Amino acid sequence: MKNILLPIDLSGNESLLLDKAIEIGEKFNSKVWLIHVSSPDPDFVGYDAGPQFIRDNRADKLKSDHQKIQELANDLVQKGVDSEALLIQGATVESILKKIEKLNIDLVIIGHEEHGFFYRALFGSVSKNLIKKSNTPILVVPIV
Repeated sequence: MKNILLPIDLSGNESLLLDKAIEIGEKFNSKVWLIHVSSPDPDFVGYDAGPQFIRDNRADKLKSDHQKIQELANDLVQKGVDSEALLIQGATVESILKKIEKLNIDLVIIGHEEHGFFYRALFGSVSKNLIKKSNTPILVVPIV
């Protein structure tokens, strides 16, 4: 097992996932790819990108997310696990599936939180959709 993908949503509850990635990464001498998928820019054909302050806020958010995920990857490296951070924009499940293929991922470690009906109706479940669509083994870690 050479490559492990660890999707991170940067919601502050990553420690359990990171611990599991360190545990498995150390045992198999694997590279851990941390990935955060940010929503795509609202880009409507025929319309301008919007006011400058909206573009500036979006750029600041992406910069902050990149710094956070890079810090997490640096922590893994300091603990002896080869790690690299990626920040990409796009649809979450489809973007993760593309990275699984591109990086020759052997295992995906993903967190799962149980949400209520309305949350599931609006946002769905990344972990459930990945399980349905991926041929790569997925370790689902319950987040409480």
